[in-house]
Amino acid sequence: MQEDKWTYKPFSAHMDEQGNIYARGAQDMKSVGIQYLEAIRWLMSKGVTLRRTLHVTFVPDEEIGGKDGMAVFVKTNLFKNLNVCFALDEGMASETDVFALYYGERSIWQVMFYCPGHTGHGSLLLENTPGEKVAYLLKKIYEFRKTQQDKLTDNPDMTLGDVTTVNVTKLNGGVQNNVIPPEFTFVMDSRIALSVDLQKYEEMLNRWCQEAGQGVHFKVDKKQMHIPATKLDATNPFWMAFKEVTDRLGLKLKPQVFPGGTDSRYLRAVGIPALGFSPINNTPILLHDNDEFLNRCTFVRGIRYYCDILQQVAEVEERSG
Repeated sequence: MQEDKWTYKPFSAHMDEQGNIYARGAQDMKSVGIQYLEAIRWLMSKGVTLRRTLHVTFVPDEEIGGKDGMAVFVKTNLFKNLNVCFALDEGMASETDVFALYYGERSIWQVMFYCPGHTGHGSLLLENTPGEKVAYLLKKIYEFRKTQQDKLTDNPDMTLGDVTTVNVTKLNGGVQNNVIPPEFTFVMDSRIALSVDLQKYEEMLNRWCQEAGQGVHFKVDKKQMHIPATKLDATNPFWMAFKEVTDRLGLKLKPQVFPGGTDSRYLRAVGIPALGFSPINNTPILLHDNDEFLNRCTFVRGIRYYCDILQQVAEVEERSG
């Protein structure tokens, strides 16, 4: 976000004549947090009594992986004593009239490749140089990336969460323009689809390194294993309740795997079903972007949706016996 790229001050929450509210977090995620609180306040004002208790959590560090936030919180006695059975988390805006409904997440692997080799003067044609090894790995990475792009192109029903994304995000090495460095390193950010066998994926990375040349290896800085997705069938009464109320409201849902990462993965990892849903449709996707905005009518309508959704899922009967 660059403040000088905004039409209005990013923390002013300016509303224009069309009712568009411009603010950092208007879509991700101040809006949804406030909508939950407003929906709960409305239910309390009407004297609504629910079968289950609603807990609202605001925890830190979600944007940097949540390792000091939800990842820690779910392991505490405080959290365990809440006896949580189901969770609602953030979703994403939709540019159409269909709402995105997220039931799972890809595994995040941040891979550091190490490419050592012969160092020497830049005027020479040495063998076994680090740059050649980097070039080979980049070729393999972007060939693989193209296969995933082709999957999306060939099947319009697939979404980004159904494929594996790989992107080179950092390159390091060298201090002088005329000296071949002893090593190059680079980082590949990888979000691995739930359909991918992680052992075979790691074997593929090892094979690339062996083919690239002597001494090439990798280390995974962030290596998440697959976490089972939340079931969207009759075995999950909370999903059935959620679907019942959204059907009644006439909301069109597109269930999919979230392309990024949210705190839901830590809830699912301890066996708690979680759905990611933001009541934002017919809106340009501008999370983390300049001129992020949300229309006033969309915001207020989302509060009404949450009023109905929270009542429905909080009335699910205890069936554990």
